Amino acid sequence: MGKYFGTDGFRGEANKDLTFDHAIKIGRFIGWYYGERLGKKARVVIGKDTRRSSYMFEYALCTGLMASGADAYIMHVTTTPSVSYIARVDDFDCGIMISASHNPFYDNGIKIVNNNGEKMEEETLLEIEKYIDGEIEIPVAERENIGRTVDYVAGRNRYIGYLISISHFSFKDIKVGLDAANGAAWQIAKGVFDALGAKTYVINAEPDGYNINTNCGSTHIENLQKFVVENGLDIGFAYDGDADRCLCVDEKGNVVTGDHILYVYGVYMKERGKLLNNTIVTTVMSNFGLYKALDKVGIGYEKTKVGDKYVYENMAANGHRIGGEQSGHIIFSKYATTGDGILTSLKMMEVMLAKEKPMSELAAPLVFYPQVLKNVRVKSKPDAQNDPDVQAAVSAVTDRLGDDGRILVRESGTEPVIRVMVEAGDHDICEKYVDEVIEVIRKKGHLAE
Repeated sequence: MGKYFGTDGFRGEANKDLTFDHAIKIGRFIGWYYGERLGKKARVVIGKDTRRSSYMFEYALCTGLMASGADAYIMHVTTTPSVSYIARVDDFDCGIMISASHNPFYDNGIKIVNNNGEKMEEETLLEIEKYIDGEIEIPVAERENIGRTVDYVAGRNRYIGYLISISHFSFKDIKVGLDAANGAAWQIAKGVFDALGAKTYVINAEPDGYNINTNCGSTHIENLQKFVVENGLDIGFAYDGDADRCLCVDEKGNVVTGDHILYVYGVYMKERGKLLNNTIVTTVMSNFGLYKALDKVGIGYEKTKVGDKYVYENMAANGHRIGGEQSGHIIFSKYATTGDGILTSLKMMEVMLAKEKPMSELAAPLVFYPQVLKNVRVKSKPDAQNDPDVQAAVSAVTDRLGDDGRILVRESGTEPVIRVMVEAGDHDICEKYVDEVIEVIRKKGHLAE
């Protein structure tokens, strides 16, 4: 990760950590990098979520792009995966999504994808950071070389058509609940499910610029749980602010996490001979219960660092077809290069309809292990993580857990925090082992004041 760009873009509080000036400079660099530097005019597609500040960043990015001679194609309010899809299929030089995903409204972010719809290469992001910090100078466009903006709502419509085309089943008479998180999916998701014949019931689809993710969506799924039960729905889907995540609620009101989705669709693929390499890609934060369930059905798995970026890199390098995170970032490599919440919900509908079973029954074989996760603020993450006594404590817990659980100690990517997590068959055991490791961190003087 660089100075500004993390695993999922440049993110922070609007006009505090991430400013309009940053956006102008990002636009300036991209317009030059894909345009004049190569002796041509760059074409860049831009989408945004429903945050109030997204409009400011949209215009700032366009200003920078045009000043460097690029043409900016504006998709307006749309999802992150739609920008990724359109960047790939409509031959753009790159795509930009303005969103802070599941964060509160006052945060925002700038995510950049390449012309394959994949997260932008690290070396390009580092060059952008150099320009932001004044280490690189680039020229402005003049006269006929100045760029323009193009209304490109047609790109969003094309993406909607693509989603509809993916489904091989009619959703007629299926009662589906959708929680749009007052975010980017607020119009798109309902349109797709309606077109496929579902009886669609929508909540949190009245964005006002400030209510994105507020007590709604995939980070507050309890509202959808209640909604599904009270209305007798067959299934519910909750998205986050930019709709690259999806969590489900079964007909009984139970939460179906990203781990459940990986299990349900992975088993479905294996049964049909479609699970290439017989492997599912997970992150180290997937629940121990997922691995136990996959072992029982003979499906292999890989574990990456936290972040759908790392999941996709593993899938692309090894030819795996499905991977994702417990949080609901699920990647179906046959259809997309990034997590796509609406696509994920369509694939869950496919399994239900093909197997003629309710989601509660499909997800039942995966039994979650109790988990305790505690965050510890430290003076130095590497010093605490690499301390021999801390590592010895972690090894001792690992030995005691054996095949009946696991411990994970990792550094936060955004905070001065060490995360200590234990999964085991009993919650009290989890609590005990987490506290043992934290006590060693404390005794060794690593805790921050």
